[in-house]
Amino acid sequence: MIEERPRPPDPAGAVSTADFVQSLVRLKQWAGEPSLSRLRSLGGQTTATDGATVDALPKSTVSHVLRQADRLPRWDFVRAFVTACFHYCDYPAELIPAELERWRAARTALAEPSAHIPRPPAQPAAATPDPAVELLIRRVVREEDRARKGLLGGYNLAELSFSRYGETGSQYGETGSQYGEPSSRHSNSGDSGEAEHDLGAIGRFFGDLGSRRLLVVGESGAGKTVLAIELVLQLLEPVLAAGGRLDQGQLVPVRLSAARWTLGRPFETWLAEQLAQDFGLAARDAHRLVRDRRVLPVVDGLDELDPEPGWGPPRRAIGLLAELNRYSDLSGRRPGAVVVTCRADRHAELRAARAGLDDAALIHLHTLTGRQIGAYLRARWPDGHPHGPRREAVHEALSGPAGKAVHAALATPWRLVLTVTAVESGADPDELLRVDPGLDTGAGAARIVRRLLEAYVPAATVLTPRTAHGAPYQPDQVRSWLVLLAGHLRRQAARGAEADRPPPGLTAIDIVPHLLWPIGGRRRVLMAHCLACVLFSCIAMLAFWTGSAADDPGTGQLLTLTLMASWVAIATGLSLSPWPAAAGGRGEVPRRRRVIGGLLGASAGVPVGVLGGLAGLVLTGERVFGPGFAVVAGGIGGLVLGAVIGLTAAGRRGAERMTVFEVLRAEPLTLLGFGLCGALTGLAPLRLAHAGPLPLAAGVAGAFVLAFTLGVVFKIATGGWSRDAELTHPREALRRNPMIGMAFGLTGGVAAFLVFVMNTGVVESLVCALVGGVTFGLAFGAVAWARTMIGLVVAATRGLLPLRLWAFLDWACEARLLRVSGATYQFRHREFQDFLTPADGDR
Repeated sequence: MIEERPRPPDPAGAVSTADFVQSLVRLKQWAGEPSLSRLRSLGGQTTATDGATVDALPKSTVSHVLRQADRLPRWDFVRAFVTACFHYCDYPAELIPAELERWRAARTALAEPSAHIPRPPAQPAAATPDPAVELLIRRVVREEDRARKGLLGGYNLAELSFSRYGETGSQYGETGSQYGEPSSRHSNSGDSGEAEHDLGAIGRFFGDLGSRRLLVVGESGAGKTVLAIELVLQLLEPVLAAGGRLDQGQLVPVRLSAARWTLGRPFETWLAEQLAQDFGLAARDAHRLVRDRRVLPVVDGLDELDPEPGWGPPRRAIGLLAELNRYSDLSGRRPGAVVVTCRADRHAELRAARAGLDDAALIHLHTLTGRQIGAYLRARWPDGHPHGPRREAVHEALSGPAGKAVHAALATPWRLVLTVTAVESGADPDELLRVDPGLDTGAGAARIVRRLLEAYVPAATVLTPRTAHGAPYQPDQVRSWLVLLAGHLRRQAARGAEADRPPPGLTAIDIVPHLLWPIGGRRRVLMAHCLACVLFSCIAMLAFWTGSAADDPGTGQLLTLTLMASWVAIATGLSLSPWPAAAGGRGEVPRRRRVIGGLLGASAGVPVGVLGGLAGLVLTGERVFGPGFAVVAGGIGGLVLGAVIGLTAAGRRGAERMTVFEVLRAEPLTLLGFGLCGALTGLAPLRLAHAGPLPLAAGVAGAFVLAFTLGVVFKIATGGWSRDAELTHPREALRRNPMIGMAFGLTGGVAAFLVFVMNTGVVESLVCALVGGVTFGLAFGAVAWARTMIGLVVAATRGLLPLRLWAFLDWACEARLLRVSGATYQFRHREFQDFLTPADGDR
């Protein structure tokens, strides 16, 4: 009888969060200690932020909340927990609302004072927007949405589940071989203490972690990257609902590829660089957000740092874990928030080496059960779908004599994608999943997986016919090109590991357009590029020699030849640089802002040009041109140069600008080449005027300094990102590279034309200026583009790659063979890349 039972605990006496949590514990004891599974059942279900229906009282959440005395539970949790306890002990239903009101009032009394506590000065108030944070959120959401669709090929997602290590009642990592039986599924008995969660609850699970450090472990293809993407999107959903502004303590989750980290690189420095390179933040903003701990790093693919397990200790993975363990929160007294994903076999190696992520919760991604496989196939092929009968064939294979091997082969989302792709292209499931029942489970699963991987390229080629003009791609062609790209990535990873500061994208997984040139053969391409660059520079110097009439004997002829030879030598040195970089440039800037930038640049350039013309007039003693020509020519040159700089530099206020020191460190040879071209241009009228040694030296030095300064300004104007620009396509930087080169060359050609007309006709001067400007741009401003185009032509000539490689890469993404990840291409899955990688990595 209820009258005989003591009154339930009264939460009104709680004066602190710890007292309130203890009242919940006493209520559970008063109700008769219901098991976690029973509470989950009685708590019912609720709707998550993504619209999915989830349990209101997950077992891990209940266990965690009742142990966390320093955090006030959410009201939704308190309401579900109190209701479940009262239902468990058959408390009269009509009395439960009054009891809930008591608990609500007690919680509100504890929560209200905290609402008036001022925010600490280290965290900006939610009402004060941070443009860098808003920009990062917008770009992260766009990138993760694109990555999710690229991985799933749509919206269908298998019902992934995971358990926290230590809650499953068995040791993790004892699954045998890669293709052995899937890890066991555990019972839902209330006394087991086991807590299994689905993918839709990963955001809430992470939010309940006190340390905010998580290590995700799973088999190859188990869905670790999908989980990381879901975590990022779920954590950002409430932020987007609030208009993109973070509450106190909230972090911006950013998924990063672990393969891009280099051994010995400080994690904070690397993290800031990734924010700038992958998401377009200004360097100072990126360092500020990292310093203030406004970012949650989600480091995906710890296992991709080192060669395959068994090749020796994973030194790079151990090094990255050591850096993450040194990464602290803002106070410096606790570990910093971070999420890491790792493959199971690599994690076992790290455990054997006693390396791990300190203070992190470890979760294990489960392989798919037969029910989950069936649910995915029903969602993909519902009743009435043309492939509905094939679904039954897969089900029969799972329940047949070799069902264990079939299940082991299909027990990850990636393998399911392989299966449905092959079946939808016309493959027979009976043939795909056929295996001798007497064969060992692991060996049988390995045969099925190899069969699925073999069928993937032909299936994707059939399902995605080429729609552009040209002959359709053939499966054999596609496979040979992908094999070549996979082998290139292996060699690229080796070179990246050897370099102290490898360029961005020189990893084992990133296909970067301007880093593909070695496929044609490193020596062949370097030699061809060197010869082409020497040809361009010689043509530019010949054009200058002709236009400036440098063949006339004079005192400055030897100096002219010396400067020209030095310029050709610098161009040759640039052509031999190991990894020419393709600058990002600025894109998607409003036309109105472009026009304003051009007008401002022209306004500043005219007086500077006039002053330069008058200085030349003084140095030449009016023996070559008069005051009128000095003012008009100087004004025109300054107007054109200023307008071009203003147009390229246009961007919103606060857009990233490279510093002068960064420019000097990044492109010293290019800037020296600018200075030499300026010196040559200034030397021509001084030679015509037969200037003395002092004016000659002053004029050449002044022209050198002016051109060198213009080179610095050009680099600042064209480098970096615009805040208007969203994430670019992988080829965007390469596409802009020749445009920037032409801007370099043609603006210099204008100055050269104004010098040439002093001595030759207008037509001849114009031709020489155009030829010299274009070749100057190709030699100095478009080095990365020229190297890449030469490499692709050489590779196509040797029959290694299609001449229209960019069209093929875009088609491969459409066919789900590759995917776009930020500013790079990647294979759809690492297992697919490894399968295609030739045994001998060297060609």
